[in-house]
Amino acid sequence: MMGGSYEAIRAAFRWDIPARCNLAEEVCDRWADGSGRVAMIEVLADGAALRIDYDELRRRACKLSNLFLSMGVRRGDRIGVLLPQCQETLLAHLAAWRIGAISVPLFVLFGEDALSYRLADCGAVALVTDDEGAAKIARIRGQLPDLRHVLDVGVLAAMIEPASDRHDCVASGPDDPALIIYTSGTTGSPKGALHAHRVLRGHLPGVEMPQEFFPQPGDRFWTPADWAWIGGLLDVLLPSLFHGIPVVAHRMRKFDPEDAFRFMARHGVRNAFLPPTALRMLRQVPDPIGFGVSLRSIGSGGESLGAEMLEWGRGAFGLTINEFYGQTECNLTISSCAGMFPPKPGAIGKPVSGHEVAILGPDGAVLPRGVEGTIAIRAPDPVMFLGYWNRPEATAAKFHGEWLLTGDQAVMDEEDYVTFVGRDDDVITSAGYRIGPGEIEDFLMAHPAIAAVAVIGLPDQLRTERVCAVVVPKPGITADDALARDIQRSVATRLAGHLYPRQVEFVESLPQTTTGKIMRGVLRRQFATKD
Repeated sequence: MMGGSYEAIRAAFRWDIPARCNLAEEVCDRWADGSGRVAMIEVLADGAALRIDYDELRRRACKLSNLFLSMGVRRGDRIGVLLPQCQETLLAHLAAWRIGAISVPLFVLFGEDALSYRLADCGAVALVTDDEGAAKIARIRGQLPDLRHVLDVGVLAAMIEPASDRHDCVASGPDDPALIIYTSGTTGSPKGALHAHRVLRGHLPGVEMPQEFFPQPGDRFWTPADWAWIGGLLDVLLPSLFHGIPVVAHRMRKFDPEDAFRFMARHGVRNAFLPPTALRMLRQVPDPIGFGVSLRSIGSGGESLGAEMLEWGRGAFGLTINEFYGQTECNLTISSCAGMFPPKPGAIGKPVSGHEVAILGPDGAVLPRGVEGTIAIRAPDPVMFLGYWNRPEATAAKFHGEWLLTGDQAVMDEEDYVTFVGRDDDVITSAGYRIGPGEIEDFLMAHPAIAAVAVIGLPDQLRTERVCAVVVPKPGITADDALARDIQRSVATRLAGHLYPRQVEFVESLPQTTTGKIMRGVLRRQFATKD
């Protein structure tokens, strides 16, 4: 994307989706020309930086592809990837795509129950992980009859060494499935959003806007967001590789703002995706200029930052933080770009080139400018998911005619600025994660002390929202701090740390409508002011 006005760029934009489209070719083979071009800089725990070029990536991905094939993994099979930011994560995805398999990224902090559900739901036949992940899988292996192979990266190099380093990618098309990313909804279990090989091309305009006409000479991209989520994988890793821009990879077990400043300065990071919670933590560091960070662009998404945060960003980094918007099912469709148009207080941006965005009313009609309604994206769209894995009813419910319904409320003004208002569902936005209460509620209902539970999000200065579990204990159960701690510990260890309720409240009953639906709004108002 070249510089220019928003209107001119949007009017001239045309999608370029080739008839042959394979993500492995798109992000690796296109640059594996013997030149030794650097693809990734992996920063290890001791600070050492390993440079990996596209030629070596392709060679090792071919070997892993041939290993998968020798194990009987075939086109359409699902391969789980349970790894942090590291070169093996990328290799696992590349090898899966080369043979036409479907990769399934999994968050390393998931507990056993969360992993068991996702691996069983997608029917994964193989998993690439490390010692930590393998230990979790060993304890739930009996629940996963489809899982035939668990490959530990500790011995992966030795396993692939005998394999041939020659392999031709399958001739996949843009609509062939490539990737399942699990997203939590408001009720029930998580759903797997199935994406096609075209999804990367669909993301490119939405990456180029917040990253200020990305790529530019000298760019180098990093994010603390895990590559198991669409934000880390498709907002940063794959677009950078597509453009031949080095990605900095590093596993941050806990985000430390001062370490993040030093990290970006030491490794020459020029472009960053920093979730709002990370920015709020960075803001607490005195004298950020003193670290010597030299960023060219910063994008942030997940929630509106507000005028004060944008002003701090200008002082700390000497640039405007560009906000963007999207969902796992249909990502990066609205964005800001200070190089195209000035930010407007409260607005998250304008529709990204190539995407038709509208605000719909309850009847599915497009609303006039200035009227609040649901953000919707017109289909077909290259960035849009194929559907939820084995969930045709849920897929159908996501659409109204030709419009994908995000479930988020907003207003679009006469200048195309979109101002986010809120959600019409119960998804919780906490520390950059979109958390569906359904998975947590289903898990907690198995707790021997719980008769009923509702999970809500409450306002939190640092995280935007904190997870709160409102619990009705079973008769005879003492509702005390010990029970609250046990509830928190069980969620953190069996599901995931980012899902655990930081607040637990005990009540005699849950407010319900006449049809039995929990009135979460009543609970939010009741407990919002309690710390």
